[in-house]
Amino acid sequence: MRVIKTAFFVAAALLWSLAQAQVGNNDSILNPNLAAEDELAGVAHLDAALAGSIVDARPLASSLELDALLSGSLGEEQRADVYAQLFLPLNLNTASGEEIMLIPGMNNRMTHEFEEYRPYTSLEQFRQEIGKYVDEDEVARLEQYVFVPLNLNSATRDVFATVPGASNRMVREFLEYQP
Repeated sequence: MRVIKTAFFVAAALLWSLAQAQVGNNDSILNPNLAAEDELAGVAHLDAALAGSIVDARPLASSLELDALLSGSLGEEQRADVYAQLFLPLNLNTASGEEIMLIPGMNNRMTHEFEEYRPYTSLEQFRQEIGKYVDEDEVARLEQYVFVPLNLNSATRDVFATVPGASNRMVREFLEYQP
């Protein structure tokens, strides 16, 4: 039953991400809703029991939910180590300041900058605005933790093409069904 539940949530999360968001380049950071249990157990400070707890809690709706789950077993520094490897991407337009502060290395000033430029319409806008305050490497690092929702009814071919895993066929189909 656990395998079926995991497969269902992985498929649902993948389809949702493909249809809903421009996701930062986060190949090196695991998504707690998508990672296999053995991948979770390989994250610093996560043992098999914590990995199982994450799987059992799926789907996690927010990074705060993940933080609450981990805070019973891990201290703040340990959780920061975990979030360098495992993080639920934040919606740049709706994430609370508390959620943004969970990003490793984040401070109040940068949290304010994230919030100041809302609403974000693309990751390119995020790169331009946040790039005023930090260098390209730091923008790329921060981008791993966030996403910008798409408007399926008005997104262009180029915007759809930024969604990880979106094939040319998928892009054509998204465009075909726009009003």
